Amino acid sequence: MNASVMRMLLRPAPGNAPTLVIPATAFAIVTALVLTVVGGAQSFWTWDDDMALIYQVLAAVALVLLVVPLASLGGAAARLSARRRDERLSTLRLLGVTPAGVGALTVVESTLIATAGVVAGVIGHLLLAPLIGLIPFRGEPLGLGSVLLSPAMIAVVCAGAVLLAAISAILGLRRVIVSPLGVRMRAQATRVHWVRGVVAVLVVAAAFLTAQLVPALTGVVTITVVLAGIFAGTLAVLNLVGPWALAVFSRGRLKRAQTPARLLAARTVLDDPKAAWRQVGGIAMASFMAVFAGTGVSLMNVMSASDAGDSNLALVVDMRTGLIITLVASFVMVAASVGVTQASDVLDQRPLHRSLHQLGVPAETVDAARRRAIMSPLLFTALGSALCAGIVVFPLLGITLIVAPVSLLTIVAVLAAGILTVWLSTLATRPLLRRAFTTA
Repeated sequence: MNASVMRMLLRPAPGNAPTLVIPATAFAIVTALVLTVVGGAQSFWTWDDDMALIYQVLAAVALVLLVVPLASLGGAAARLSARRRDERLSTLRLLGVTPAGVGALTVVESTLIATAGVVAGVIGHLLLAPLIGLIPFRGEPLGLGSVLLSPAMIAVVCAGAVLLAAISAILGLRRVIVSPLGVRMRAQATRVHWVRGVVAVLVVAAAFLTAQLVPALTGVVTITVVLAGIFAGTLAVLNLVGPWALAVFSRGRLKRAQTPARLLAARTVLDDPKAAWRQVGGIAMASFMAVFAGTGVSLMNVMSASDAGDSNLALVVDMRTGLIITLVASFVMVAASVGVTQASDVLDQRPLHRSLHQLGVPAETVDAARRRAIMSPLLFTALGSALCAGIVVFPLLGITLIVAPVSLLTIVAVLAAGILTVWLSTLATRPLLRRAFTTA
């Protein structure tokens, strides 16, 4: 094929610059947050006194609670605007380009976009590190030297992000190479199997049983590894079962839909449950952490009331500081995830908007359906995630701390803040939707 034709097909249209900017922005946010979170956690592992082990266990738990959702966000970033890329690549396949040629082009494009975002993320980490170094623990600031990652560690994280983008591009190529016409005609519907639900139940049950054994374990390293494994496994299974749960939930809402907006919202989720999950997956992670935050606040109150020793009071203060940092980081992650995925979703659904516009559907109806497709599954997702966290926490801390008034108040406040973040993101992306609708 003529090289100029290939360049023309691969070059974004003048109005399609956001399809490149959005995934690059997502990678920048993920890289900056991962580097900052890991850098903050590494400072605790330089301590070697009697209290250091407690700080290290808490740091490991916080690290898992943040890095696993960030890895999920990184995977979503690698898949952003995949539909538009698949359409362009399927055109190349129909014009005779070999699968190897399509694969090479895809990997190069995805890698370049991810690399641009990763470089911006490293710059963001270097700007955030001095601020993180000012946070006090054990009565003094952590210091820039303690939270700034080494060049080798930064290189490992950056290489992992770029590798994730390349792998996601290769996996996404399978349907283009197997059936380019099906992709071009948008004939392949996304399906999620009920086996995901079975796997989720088994993993949560295993986490519950394993958590019961934690009090009998000896050795800080063993306890840390087991707790990290429990939390990481439960968070990972939330991403696995989420799309299937949303599909089941939306089928029920589709049967009860009585307005065009409700019908369109349910059909939007069922058309691509995985994309719908990416819209609310950040809230699921925040909801999971909200339970730990609530029980953590209750535990700190008990510790403050029962032991007035200086070392224990200092530990309580530091636990509260760590809890605040974890929640702030989780909300930054939620805001980034929701904003990026919503903007990308609006751009990727422009063909649908064009069809609805030609059928005479008002823009207000499309906007209402989009909001309902996001907000309607949101509470369902948040409550389900909180329930999973409660099941895991129960053997560790007991029901008393979970249902304590201050715990419930903290959980409700975190969930309310998360839902408000999503709602504000839908408002912020409304002009993008109207512009895409009117120019369809």
